[in-house]
Amino acid sequence: MGNIVERLTNLDYIIVIAYLVILIIIGYRASFSKKKNDDETLFLANKSLNWSSIGFNMWGTNVGPSMLLAFASIGYSTGIVAVNFDWYAFIFLFLLAIVFAPKYLAAKVSTMPEFMGNRYGDSTQNILAWYALVKILISWLSLGLFAGGFLVRQILGIPMWQSVTVLVAFAGLFTFFGGLKAIAKVNVFQMILLIAVSLSLMLLGLNKVGGLSALYQKTPHHFWNLIQPASDPKYPWYAILLGYPVAAVAFFCTDQSMVQSVLGAKNLKQGQLGVSFIGWLKILSLPLFIGTGILCYVLFPGLKDPNEAYMTMVTNLFPPGMNGLVIVVLIAVLVGTIGSSLNSLSTVFTMDIYVKKINPQASNKQIIRIGRWAVVAGCIFAVVVVLAIDNIKGLNLFDVFQSVLGFIAPPLSVVFLLTVFWKRTTRKAVNFTLSIGSILSLGVGVTYLWILPSDKYIWPHYLMLSFFIFAGLMIIAILISLLDKSPSIYTVNEEHQANIEKPARTVWISWIALAIVMVALYIFFNGH
Repeated sequence: MGNIVERLTNLDYIIVIAYLVILIIIGYRASFSKKKNDDETLFLANKSLNWSSIGFNMWGTNVGPSMLLAFASIGYSTGIVAVNFDWYAFIFLFLLAIVFAPKYLAAKVSTMPEFMGNRYGDSTQNILAWYALVKILISWLSLGLFAGGFLVRQILGIPMWQSVTVLVAFAGLFTFFGGLKAIAKVNVFQMILLIAVSLSLMLLGLNKVGGLSALYQKTPHHFWNLIQPASDPKYPWYAILLGYPVAAVAFFCTDQSMVQSVLGAKNLKQGQLGVSFIGWLKILSLPLFIGTGILCYVLFPGLKDPNEAYMTMVTNLFPPGMNGLVIVVLIAVLVGTIGSSLNSLSTVFTMDIYVKKINPQASNKQIIRIGRWAVVAGCIFAVVVVLAIDNIKGLNLFDVFQSVLGFIAPPLSVVFLLTVFWKRTTRKAVNFTLSIGSILSLGVGVTYLWILPSDKYIWPHYLMLSFFIFAGLMIIAILISLLDKSPSIYTVNEEHQANIEKPARTVWISWIALAIVMVALYIFFNGH
């Protein structure tokens, strides 16, 4: 890869310092200007987010440093097939905007456990709160921070503990002082920066290859197909078609870190347009991330490790003076992901555990103080877990992370889909799925990854495993609901029901236009 530090010029240092100063100014202005309700400012940004802030913030939460590595790596190895994980998402983003968001905002909730607690009582809220905390700590904070620390260590050549401590402290400061509002403001700036730098890298690569036509001619034509045959060992069409939706529903429609931006919307229309905006932004995954890997395949064939594709392009194509931008982008994607995760962790612990169970009479100042201590505790926990993960040898951790998410998702998808679409769903079914169902799902995941690893034993594709678990839990939950002799089901809250709004005409236009574009892209990128 080469050590970028050795190639930095004075201009690079100026760029990095200027970026940090701008970031701190934006964060400061968002954190300390005209605060009225402290608790709302910290958790839901005073319900002040517009569509652009929501879209950029959700995208910033979604785009982690591992995406820069993994998408370029998959582009180098297999072409554009991995863009399915961003383009196919528009269906589930639509589900969030049109089906879930109106219910969330009508219920005026701060967290996903609170939403379920309104429907099924304290026991459900308690189970989901702890489930959400573990999910945020492991899949968002610890694994996201590890991916960032791993990449920073590769680039700067500094020990893992130093890189992750500095990164999590920097991201934690914005969350500690400004909460969701500061993170959202910072993410708008950061994602625009990410687009500019990644697009520059793509254009430099295209120029060196000789243009789009030359790139197409110099790559295997199957590289340009979104849908791969059933015989494809890595991404067969049926695995993506059936397995990906399980993770997508859990990720986009029920995950606190993703949904919190929508909960902080000025109104439903801004929330729905914001979710549509991230759908448009996801189209950029091909030119910004995966395209970089395909260009590397042509320019630098024969890499020993495809994970080096992104940094190989950076170190060979960016002229002196632009390497500082790469460091800036790495900080940007990390602050976005880690900051949003810390804010979600703080919100769930404070609102669903502290206020609900420990101190129901807590004042605004007490809620703020506990929320900030939760941020500090999350930072410390994440660093400890990252250092523990770093001592595990011989694992391709980036692949492991993707499959772990597939085993966390099924119980959440089952519970939220049934809750929203089937009024007969009972508390017993929900609690069973969240507790016993989660143990079963994660147990299969641990067996697949470590006890009977898939490289030595015959297993279905991990996406299909996720689908089978989802289908099994769905059937069990339906049976429990139907066989429950004294069912405790959701009684419609008339006030919440009256608050549910219908999508505005502008919202429908934005989604119809996005759907037309996505269908056209799927038609264009097939049959090569």
